Amino acid sequence: MTDKALLEGGPDDLAGQVVPIVPPGQELKIPLRGGYEHYKMTSRHEDRQEGRVTVYRWWERTEVAE
Repeated sequence: MTDKALLEGGPDDLAGQVVPIVPPGQELKIPLRGGYEHYKMTSRHEDRQEGRVTVYRWWERTEVAE
């Protein structure tokens, strides 16, 4: 398993970025503009400048509860 994720889909300012997988698992929850962008792990990998990364696909946005 890799320790970095390539983000696929979602907001333009996140799509295509390579980010750390924290905490390790099947989903990533990334804070952005008063909410969270949720990405799910796929079975695909890509070789990037950062090394071999797992592709995570965007699946939903949730708002921060007040």
